[in-house]
Amino acid sequence: MNDQRLRLDLADLAGEVDPVDLRDRTLRASRRLGIQRAVASSAAALVLIGAATGAAFVIRPDATGPAPLPANTPSITVAPTPTGSPSGPAPTVSPGTSGSPGDPTVKVLTGTLYYLGRTSKDAVVHAVQGGADRTVARIPLGGEPCVGNSITVSPDGQRLAWVEDADTAGFGALMTAAIDGTRKRKLATKVGCLGSRALVWMGSDRLMVRQDDGASVLMNAVTGRPVDGDRGEETDPCWSADGRFLAAMDESGPFVSGPGSRRPYHYDPPSEDADKYDGWSVRSVSMDGRYVAVGWKGTDPSRRDDSHAVVEVATSRVKTLPVNGEVKNIFFTSDELVLIRRAGRIVVLDARFEVLDEVAEARGTRGLALLAYAP
Repeated sequence: MNDQRLRLDLADLAGEVDPVDLRDRTLRASRRLGIQRAVASSAAALVLIGAATGAAFVIRPDATGPAPLPANTPSITVAPTPTGSPSGPAPTVSPGTSGSPGDPTVKVLTGTLYYLGRTSKDAVVHAVQGGADRTVARIPLGGEPCVGNSITVSPDGQRLAWVEDADTAGFGALMTAAIDGTRKRKLATKVGCLGSRALVWMGSDRLMVRQDDGASVLMNAVTGRPVDGDRGEETDPCWSADGRFLAAMDESGPFVSGPGSRRPYHYDPPSEDADKYDGWSVRSVSMDGRYVAVGWKGTDPSRRDDSHAVVEVATSRVKTLPVNGEVKNIFFTSDELVLIRRAGRIVVLDARFEVLDEVAEARGTRGLALLAYAP
């Protein structure tokens, strides 16, 4: 083979090589080198994090929370692991926050909202938690208005109560059940089912009912027996969620009573609306007895779950609420929040009536009656 023949063969061999293949091979080699460098960098970062974590555990003064990192540790943000309280319910919203609606530091309601819907055959109890709507109980209406007009949920969300099998005057059997409608039992007979609020909870285990002789009786929902004591002459009773404070009316007017105290007050409802209703009554009482939420009493014997204003008992002044538009419901909760329902949303206030959050109601419940909120 001479030199000229060798040069020709090499030229032919070079012509068979695809330039694109060379480029792809070069890029793949470059990527492999990049991956190797990234792995090496990640390993170095893990070593630094391990060293920082080890240092944090070594210098932690106690086990109640994460200790500060040493000054020479790289800047690393680590979310602490939440720890549950050994007793008592978890706070409904994150503690120590008072932000505007949508503030990422504020949690939405973590408890359960209970609503009442109806079909042609059943009273339907809805439970909404975290925006998820589920049906928890169906109570047969029995072809009468009593069940739908009287059914109610206890403040802790554990019990249902209603009146069924009523006579033409609206008096029937007082029934209780678990929140899912099971473990149903009869507590009393000749109990009234009509009116704006036929059954009223005192705490989560006692019920104030009206009998056919006009007397009010406090029933123990656990034992199924009447509670001993003076029936009193109060009308339109309403208790705080824990049963400590009572708002009612007597011959001297409206008042709120609690441990060692009794405070009268007055409320002048809007004159432009007063002629449409048969007066007003208290729908909810704050846990400290300082405030009451009031709503209208209808001119017919049907239930009314709405409320529209808050009255400060000590001053008889109507509290200005930080919401716009028509208010449908106001609840004082057992975890000392204030819930205001308006325009398909629940506005969450703290005990100082400052806005914590605003939550959209589940679409299927916006036209239903709101019965209770249980943390």
